[in-house]
Amino acid sequence: MHNNNKITAISQLLVWAGLFSMPYVLSYGQDQDINRVIAHFWIPLVFSAIVFYLNYFVLVDRFFFTKKTLQFIIVNAVIVAVFLLLREQIESSFFPDFARKTPNGEDGPGPPFKMFIYVQALSYMAPILFSITIKTTRQWVKTEVERKEAANYKLQSELQHLHYQLQPHFFFNSLNNIYSMIDVSVDQAKSSIHSLSKLMRYMLYETNTELVPLSKEVDFMKRYIDLMKLRLSEETTVKYSFPSENSGIQIAPLLFISLIENAFKHGVSATKDSLINIAMACSQKTVVFTIDNDNFPKRTDDKSGSGIGVKNLEKRLQLLYPNKFKFETKVEDGRFLVRLEIETA
Repeated sequence: MHNNNKITAISQLLVWAGLFSMPYVLSYGQDQDINRVIAHFWIPLVFSAIVFYLNYFVLVDRFFFTKKTLQFIIVNAVIVAVFLLLREQIESSFFPDFARKTPNGEDGPGPPFKMFIYVQALSYMAPILFSITIKTTRQWVKTEVERKEAANYKLQSELQHLHYQLQPHFFFNSLNNIYSMIDVSVDQAKSSIHSLSKLMRYMLYETNTELVPLSKEVDFMKRYIDLMKLRLSEETTVKYSFPSENSGIQIAPLLFISLIENAFKHGVSATKDSLINIAMACSQKTVVFTIDNDNFPKRTDDKSGSGIGVKNLEKRLQLLYPNKFKFETKVEDGRFLVRLEIETA
């Protein structure tokens, strides 16, 4: 902020220096009468500067921005009238050779007095309008910055809420799966609890950032898939393919886990052969994630899940990657197909 104010002050000094030097710049190589320059250029310029800064620092904020338009016009009209009279007095007293024609018709150089007054009054409109324009622009920029900060704060709060919402959802689903193993194999249940603790450690301590390496997400998904496979029967086959090399891509954490959860929840049958295919491919900065699994829809009376996972995912995608993702789901030939494409840059 201090640097911005310093730059603004220097810029204004340069502008005024340029304006005060205009008579000499425009008449380069010609002699200039200093009294004429002072009377007809520098004095009006000083008055214009005073009008500008009075409006910029006081009048625009006090009257214009508070919708007191009539008072704003009256105050400026009084100031302009005072400066017009003051200029006439200065020219008459100190620069009589350059005085304008007076109201009683005395001869003097320049245009008629009424026209002179009219033109001079109009000339003061420029600094007034310029001050309004600059103040309005600065206020708009400030408002826009504050609006963006508020929107960003709201976005971060909402994303944090969604993130915390996902963690217990994931945890409870995993516990339900482990609970179902206890009667079948206590050793498998113990192993699953150990695997779950590693997954939760990642979720709690490594995903509280805006972006994580895609390689860490891949490792997390592999661990989760291996955990889920422990409870499956021989009738279910799970295949997965992930990038084997570190792509260097950074991505928002925990975007894909809900889709994998749903594949295990709705793509596995206790009595029929089931196949789950999970694949991820990377092309430059684009990540394409696909899942296809057998479609075994939940019964209408099945309340085992809240359905929060996919809703959470769609909301996070809209917030994190607006206009940079494609999310499609469909049922085809008895299989449920999911395709998620994300442009990460």
